[in-house]
Amino acid sequence: MSVRKRTWENGDGTQGESWIVAYRDRSGARRFKSFDLKRDADAYHAIVNVDVRQGLHIPDSQSVTVAEAGHQWLESCTGLERTTRVQYDGHLRLHIVPLIGATKLSQFTVPMARAFEDKLAKDRSPAMVRKVMTSLGSILADAQERGLVAQNVVSNLRSHRRGKKKDVGQHRKPKLKVGVDIPAPKEVSALIAALDRIAPRGRALLLTAIFTGLRASELRGLPWSNVDLKRGELHVHQRGDRYGVIGPVKTNGSWRTVPLPPMLVTTLREWKLACPPNDLDLVFPSGRGGVRKLSGIIEDDLTPAWIAARVVTRTGKAKYTGMHTLRHFYASWCINRKRDGALELPLKVVSVRLGHASIQMTADRYGHLFPRGDDGTEMAAAEKALMR
Repeated sequence: MSVRKRTWENGDGTQGESWIVAYRDRSGARRFKSFDLKRDADAYHAIVNVDVRQGLHIPDSQSVTVAEAGHQWLESCTGLERTTRVQYDGHLRLHIVPLIGATKLSQFTVPMARAFEDKLAKDRSPAMVRKVMTSLGSILADAQERGLVAQNVVSNLRSHRRGKKKDVGQHRKPKLKVGVDIPAPKEVSALIAALDRIAPRGRALLLTAIFTGLRASELRGLPWSNVDLKRGELHVHQRGDRYGVIGPVKTNGSWRTVPLPPMLVTTLREWKLACPPNDLDLVFPSGRGGVRKLSGIIEDDLTPAWIAARVVTRTGKAKYTGMHTLRHFYASWCINRKRDGALELPLKVVSVRLGHASIQMTADRYGHLFPRGDDGTEMAAAEKALMR
């Protein structure tokens, strides 16, 4: 590896010069790169010398652009659900390619990755910035496996920033609040009382959401073959996506069995007699026998039910707008004390009921709802028992 000066005579008689960095890459091939200034050549020589020794150097001539690497990554993402693939394509097409698509992977550095993240943050939501950066990191990881880039600079950037944010308490989801994000028990009681005023299909669907905590996609893809009314339980094995396609559940943890309370068993028995037959054997089919759209459930069933229950805002609109709020209620109902009309289940059982991928996910999302166990009444009882 060396730096040497090259001179030549131009057609007009003047003399030209450049500085050449000559080296062998990790495969042993001889490489050359020229610079106008010696200091630039010396700086490049020092960097390449270290990178080649560490096996981190990819010559520019062998490097592809971020856009090319992104398209290769998308092609390798086989077996993904259509929704996920559409999201990844949007990240690449709308956010990554316009800003850094023409950049060579060999020239993409940690400072450039940080600058890209800062540009995203100017006019995109924090959630979108995180998703796009995750996709960019996946693109670089795929390129690294293909030998197109020596290191994943986004991985280096994110590991540094994760540790920094953890120290200052940033980048955390706000805690869910009862009466704000989670319907209060009295609000759900009012909702249940108002369900008689909507169509039987909507009544059965919303009661199932309240008392099982199934995700909207799991409700939409639930078949009668997975509902055991004799045992009073249902089995979650599949779901329906936004395109009306039935597929597997979200994660292995989502595959579960959920017990049904008597009220729900009775409601589902009645609905089974009235449910129109359909080729997919769905419990809550659309009018054409397919998978219902989430927007239709909210507009036709959920919103009218909240309004009928008078759980509304000052302007008369439904206070809670999404199906996931009923899942939040189910989680709180599983967690709260029996004396308050709830189940008071252990964290592990709650995690299984919700179909979470890990118990840590449940703890992070709902841990603050668990009874503290150190209130005045319980402390007094414990003290009395100790002093006997």
